[in-house]
Amino acid sequence: MLEERSFLVVRSFSSKRDSSWGFMSNCRIEKIETHQEKRPLELEDEEKTHPTKTRKQSEGYDNLDLGLGFLDLSPVQIDQSDSNNQGHEGNDSDSSSLFSIGRDSSIDCLLKCSRSDYGSLASLNRAFRDLIRSGELYRFRRKHGIIEHWVYFSCRLVQWEAFDPIKRRWMNLPTIPSNTCFQFSDKESFAAGTELLVLGKEVLDPVIYKYSLLTNSWSFGQLMNEPRCLFGSASLGEIAIVAGGSDPNGRIVNTAELYNSESGEWETLPNMLKPRKMCSGVFMDNKFYVIGGIGGTDMKPLTCGEEYDLDTRVWKEIPNMSPVRAGGGTSATTTEAPPLVAVVDNELYAADCADMEVRKYDKERKEWESVGRLPERADSMNGWGIAFRGCGDRVIVIGGPRTSGAGFIEVNSWVPRDGPPQWTMLGRKQSSNFVYNCAVMGC
Repeated sequence: MLEERSFLVVRSFSSKRDSSWGFMSNCRIEKIETHQEKRPLELEDEEKTHPTKTRKQSEGYDNLDLGLGFLDLSPVQIDQSDSNNQGHEGNDSDSSSLFSIGRDSSIDCLLKCSRSDYGSLASLNRAFRDLIRSGELYRFRRKHGIIEHWVYFSCRLVQWEAFDPIKRRWMNLPTIPSNTCFQFSDKESFAAGTELLVLGKEVLDPVIYKYSLLTNSWSFGQLMNEPRCLFGSASLGEIAIVAGGSDPNGRIVNTAELYNSESGEWETLPNMLKPRKMCSGVFMDNKFYVIGGIGGTDMKPLTCGEEYDLDTRVWKEIPNMSPVRAGGGTSATTTEAPPLVAVVDNELYAADCADMEVRKYDKERKEWESVGRLPERADSMNGWGIAFRGCGDRVIVIGGPRTSGAGFIEVNSWVPRDGPPQWTMLGRKQSSNFVYNCAVMGC
């Protein structure tokens, strides 16, 4: 276990908009409570919440066991005449002056700080807080090509965690304040900009819960123009594209939509050439690709992929883009997970869990070739239960060994530019569950 971990201070959630804001605080955690029981249908009382009911702020801290306590960053109404806030908030007489060196130079310094430190920086004064909360600082980072990638994943029904692969820190997100129907529904997820979106159902109606890195809180997101599940998706900066999937009636679709996290709006894109579900999506060379899946009247795995050009708004079929095994058969069946694919440095990689191999796609020959082995302890069930993602300059595999009544989640990393797969374990923690959903947020 890591000696130092980050913890996100939980903020109470309400369906009504308010002006309060919780910050992220890095604290030393002496003990993390682990859940060793199998929990297919078991929920803790504190998870049974609903977005229309506001919990007391103090309830969010019940499960914290912090050796150094936590920094109380509950928002307060700032008054220029309030001398009690001067030591904590700093000098607010000039909200545009972050440091004595001036705003522009201050921002240049902040751009070079790790975003895991932004929660603490936001407590210095109002100018810092407004700069970070508004998302302006992340837009500056994106403009200057400064991006940190964190992995967000869920091993429990409505509980998400984040992992910083650079500082090797685990962080807990607030529990999604959903009802029981959403908790047990099939879910899809992706990240765009500073948001994590989790899509599911509440009774018969589709719903999207949106986590904001800026506020460390969940809220409702705007529904797609055509709700769906089992789709392929990928993000590029502040946008994400979803393609294919099944509509609420179970019909396989060939429609696609683009989500813009800056506006929170969905835009309908031209239809794909083929309907498909249980497919995967990636961005590569500034184009969106949907790979594999199931479609057609015979409901067989599709070996082709499709390329969408954001400039021309045209789809193009790419033959043999679905990963293939050494024996020549497709790597997907109706019982297997969607293709486990990742893009690093504009190169496409895939995980073959049956042969425990990593494959690389040759864009010129349009063929897959084996480049090495997967981590030996990354157990899965036909590809389900592990995550295989591109995360900055590295490929990340999240999974772990399983034994009767116990198991572990391990985060393994490989940097392709260094040569064939040599896996480095970045983190390990006890968990009795598989990885249900995973997304990478780069900002």
